Parts: sequence; C-alpha cells; structure tokens
Amino acid sequence: MTLAVRQFACLSDNYAFLVRDEASGAVACIDTPDADAILAELRAAGWGLDFIFNTHWHPDHAGGNAAVKAATGAIVVGPAEVARIASLDRTVAGGDVVDLGETRFQVIESGGHTLGHIAYFDAVDQVAFVGDTLFALGCGRLFEGTPEQMWASLQRLVALPDETRVYCAHEYTAANARFALSVDDDPALAARAQSIFAARARGEATVPTSIGLEKATNPFLRAPRLAGRVGKAGAPDFEAFGALRAAKDAFRG
Repeated sequence: MTLAVRQFACLSDNYAFLVRDEASGAVACIDTPDADAILAELRAAGWGLDFIFNTHWHPDHAGGNAAVKAATGAIVVGPAEVARIASLDRTVAGGDVVDLGETRFQVIESGGHTLGHIAYFDAVDQVAFVGDTLFALGCGRLFEGTPEQMWASLQRLVALPDETRVYCAHEYTAANARFALSVDDDPALAARAQSIFAARARGEATVPTSIGLEKATNPFLRAPRLAGRVGKAGAPDFEAFGALRAAKDAFRG
C-alpha cells in the first residue's frame, strides 16, 4: 500500500494535508483549517474527497468542516469533542481503526492540548498525523489537559517506530528551536536548530519530522534529562515536563 500526502500552508501558520490511498483512490483531508484552500488544492490535484479526519475541535482544525462537507459530501470522522463546533458522521477514540481505501489508520489517544485530542497512524506507510500534540522540537499548549495527561500522550507517540514521518499541523519550529536552545545545550540540538533557521530563511517547511529525530532533540521528550534545568530534579517525569511546558509558555526569546 502507498499513501500519497499533499501538504500545503494555510492561514497564518497552519499546514493542511490531503492524503490519498493509491490502491483505491480514496482521499481524506486531515482537519479543515481553511476550507477554501482545501477545496482549491483538491481541484489542483484533480481529486475528490471521501473523508475528513479531525484530530480535535479547535476552529483552525475543524472550523472548515461544514463548508468542505457541503462542497464534497465527505464523511466527517473525529473525536466526540468536535461536535462542539461541527457535526460528526462517525465518532472515534483511541484504539479505534479508520480505513481509507486499503490504508488503515490506528487512532491514538493524545489528549492534553484538548481533552479528546487524537492522532492517526498508518503503520504500513509509517506516517502519523498528530495535530497539535507533538510539534517539530515542541508540543502543544495545555489548554484543557494536565501535564500528566499530555506526557502520557507523548509517550504513546514516541513508542511509534523511529522512522515514522510525523505531520504536525503548524510551522512553529523556529520558535520552538529558540526555546529549546535556552534549556538544552546538546550538540545535536544545536546542529538541528541551525539547519532549521537556514531552512526557514529559504522559506522551506520543517514538517514533516520523524519520531527518531524528535526523540533525539525535542526538549519536551527529553524532559526527564532536563528536570534540573527547570527546578524539578528528582520529580516524576510528568512534573518535569509540566515545568518545561510552563517555561515555554513564558518564553519570549
């Protein structure tokens, strides 16, 4: 099986994704940050749309559901919380499976940014769509969940194979790198940060990333090693993570 991914920028810093199961021709969009941009990309690709797969309820992820569904007839799939702003045709949660033609996505519980946040993982193609849970060199803000919940969610994601391509939903990487450098002096991080700054100066995307790269350099996944930097030496891992996330919230570098 082969999954084709079309990634494109929209809104101020979002990425939208169209995914096509090459065996069947079935197409889904991952979230709907900008209905007009999604519909234009479908026209450019010459694709129809069969599904909308939502990761969480925020308007820059589900706000285009109604317009995209009206234009395409797509079936809307997502966590129950999406019903706060848009109708759902199928509600899913961690442990469920969603099929796109011959491509099978495992639904992974990834709450913390929002309580019901989920991710979609295609084990055959080793591709994960993680919404706002994990970012390149970062992670999502805890708008609804707790540090303990978010840390557990991140552990589910880092248990995926290192080769997994991770499609996160925002271009936050340069800002994340500046924070990471303020708390971690690891040489691999420094080298990656310089590569990121150069890529962004050229107008290049830093998404997708990979699980292996994030495990090696993302400070939020390295929180236990950095606990002393945020005054949490000897604390439970999730507390060290929470302190690091709070430090990022206050960071103005």
